[in-house]
Amino acid sequence: MVVPAFERESGYSVKTVAVGSGQAIEQASRGDADVVLVPSPDAEKKMVGDGDGIERTLVMHNDFVVVGPNDDPAGVQSAKTTGDAMKAIEEKGARFISRGDNSGTNALELKLWKAISFDPKGQGWYEESGQGMGATLQIANQKDAYTISDRGTYLAQKKNLDLDILFQRDPALLNVYHVIVVNPDKHSGVDVDGARAFAAFLVRTDTQDMIGKFGVDFAGEPLFLPDAGKPDM
Repeated sequence: MVVPAFERESGYSVKTVAVGSGQAIEQASRGDADVVLVPSPDAEKKMVGDGDGIERTLVMHNDFVVVGPNDDPAGVQSAKTTGDAMKAIEEKGARFISRGDNSGTNALELKLWKAISFDPKGQGWYEESGQGMGATLQIANQKDAYTISDRGTYLAQKKNLDLDILFQRDPALLNVYHVIVVNPDKHSGVDVDGARAFAAFLVRTDTQDMIGKFGVDFAGEPLFLPDAGKPDM
C-alpha cells in the first residue's frame, strides 16, 4: 500500500525486509537498513539513545488483543484489566503460545507477565513459536491456546481461525509505530536522503488518510489509526 505509492511518486526503489521489530532494530543498528518502521517503543528509544537512530517520529497505532479458544477455559473474558487477563491464564495454567522472537509483540507480552510478577518460562503450558504473528496465530489455533496478537494480523486471518478476541481495548495494549532514520554519522552507508523522504511521506496528510482507510474493504474496519502530528504515546 504505502511503499508502492512512495516508489511511484519519488522514484526511489524500496527493499522491504519484513521481520519482527527486535530484529529490524538490530539490523538497523548495524547500519544494514536506511530507515525502520517499528512498534517497539523501549527498543526504539534505546536505538536512538545509542546513537544508531535519529528523527524518531510517530506515524500510527493499532492495538493488541488477547485471543483464545471460544470456550475460554481461563475465563479471560471476565477480566477487568490486562493484568487480570494474564493472571487468569497463569492461574488456570491454560496453554499459551508466545512468539518468543524478540519482536515488539513478544516484548509487550513479557512486559505484561512482569507486571503481574510472573515468569512463564519453563511452564509446561507455555510455548514459544519462535515465529511471526501469522504463524503464531495458526499454532495457537491448532492447539486451542491463548496468544497475544496485534489486531491487524488477527483481523486479516480471522476467517481462517477458530480463535476469538477475549480481551481488548485496554491502554496497556496499545501498539504504537514510529519511523526512525538510521544515523548516517554513525553508519556511513545509509541513504539518508531516501530515508528522510520515506519518513516524510509516511506522515504526510494524504498518506495518513491512506493509512486510516487500509483494511476497511476486507476486514470491515481500519487496521491502523493515523497519528502524525499528535502528541507521542
